Order: sequence, then C-alpha cells, then structure tokens
Amino acid sequence: MIGTLLNAATVLVGGTLGLVFGARLPERLRSTVLAGLGLFTLAIGLRLFLETQNPLYALGGLLIGGLLGEWWQVEDRLASLGATLEARFAGEQGSGSPFVRGFLTASLLFCVGPMTILGSIQDGLTGDYSLLAIKSVMDGFASLALASTLGLGVLFSIVVILVYQGGLTLLAATAQSILTDAMVAEMTAVGGILLVGLAISSLLEIKRIRTGNLLPALLVTPLLVWIVSLFGSK
Repeated sequence: MIGTLLNAATVLVGGTLGLVFGARLPERLRSTVLAGLGLFTLAIGLRLFLETQNPLYALGGLLIGGLLGEWWQVEDRLASLGATLEARFAGEQGSGSPFVRGFLTASLLFCVGPMTILGSIQDGLTGDYSLLAIKSVMDGFASLALASTLGLGVLFSIVVILVYQGGLTLLAATAQSILTDAMVAEMTAVGGILLVGLAISSLLEIKRIRTGNLLPALLVTPLLVWIVSLFGSK
C-alpha cells in the first residue's frame, strides 16, 4: 500500500499547489498546459494500444464493457459521487459543475492505465513500489495543472486512487495466479484506448465521450482472453 499512499499524497500536494497558485497563472498559460497534458495523454494512449497482441480483444472488451457501463451507469455514478462530495464540501452547484468535471477527469486519468495495474500488482506481491513512485511523480504534476483549471474536484480523486489502486494492491496475491501475460497486454491496450478517449473528451475538449462507461472493458477484456484460451487449449 506504500505506493498507493505515495500516489495519493503527490496528488494532494500537487492539487493544493494548483489551487493556491493556479489563479496567479494567466489563462493562456493554464490552457496551454492543459492542452499539453491532453496531447501527452493522447500519445501515451496510442503507444499503449500498440502493445496489443490481438486488437479484436480490445474491440470486444470495449463493446461489451461499454454496454455494461451504460447499463450500470458507471459515469453517472461517479458524477453522483462527485456531486455528493461537492454538496458536502463545496456547496451545491449541479452535476455539470467544474468540481464534478475535475473529479471525473482526474479519477480517470490517475486510475486508467497499465502503470496503475502493473504497479499495484508489483507493490502487493513484492513490496516494490517503484512503478507507482514514477506514476506518483507524473500524477503530482498533472494534478497541479488540472487543479489550476478544474478546481477542487481534482483533490477528491484521491478517494478513487485509494479505493481502486489500493484494492488492486490488496488483491495482487490472487491476481498473480489469475492474470497471464496475454491478459495484461490486452488490459494495457484497452487502458490506452480509454486514455485516448479521456484526452479527446475532457482534456482537449474535441468531442464529448462517456469514457467512464467504458471502464468495465478493463475487466471484460482479460475475461475474453481467458475464454478464448480455454477453447484454444482443446
């Protein structure tokens, strides 16, 4: 759990600095930094997708995961959680407020990707949190840029980091016997696609995409790999 706690701490520090000094930054500078972060996220997402061994797994995972996400209303539930936190700590301003947008954007950015999965597993199995330490530095700088633009909601993404990333770490002992290299590769590819969607939707603001409703694809995709491997072994 050391890596997860470190990650949450860097997001908290970076986000706080962004809130304190963000107002002093010119709007042009803040928008440029956010655009740069969006382009970097887009590039990372594309690179991660190229790690796929069979893109059909990613396609199937996204289609089925998207249907499940819409059925379970994942993004609406995340927005509801953000709105609840906003009503408690920042006053009611509606589910479309910058608070909720900051919460959703930061939560997805910090929790979607192979570093979260692989780093959490490595931390849980061996106690080596080096991957999460690298991720923490990146997230700290990202939270500074995001908080200066999107506000207080970015800080509350540490709740999702602690629950999701911490949960992966605690389950890492069993994950070692479940996840194969092929499963991890396809999860990485899907994570890359979700990062591309996040960059297009929330960071670059090109087109609105309900990226949160695609999150179940991270679970569906390795399941598809496992099912195909069962039939392939016969």
